[in-house]
Amino acid sequence: VQLQASGGGLVHPGDSLRLSCAASGRTLSRHAKGWFRQAPGKEREFVAAISWSGGSTYYTDSVKGRFPISRDNAKNTVYLQMNSLKPEDTAVYYCAAAPPSGRSYYTRLQEYDYWGQGTLVTVSS
Repeated sequence: VQLQASGGGLVHPGDSLRLSCAASGRTLSRHAKGWFRQAPGKEREFVAAISWSGGSTYYTDSVKGRFPISRDNAKNTVYLQMNSLKPEDTAVYYCAAAPPSGRSYYTRLQEYDYWGQGTLVTVSS
């Protein structure tokens, strides 16, 4: 299984970006999905998660209301729409998939078993 994240780039504060993460090799439609980020010199942190059906979502406080997460199981893809970007959002963003285990979503790194390669988002004026 491979997860391919894309959509990062250099933007100004207040701009928007949409990250995509496509899975290949097998369908992950029953896996909860998540986005994490890692800023320079910092640990990787949870950003957003979504249940396999898309019916449940969860966000870290700093992105609530700005970064809606969604998924299209027919395309085996999860998205992170990033609005009102701030300089502190600058990081490498990683997508991940967690195996089905009865919970709707997951927020800890160790709960995910598939990871994408990361896409860099830089927010700067």
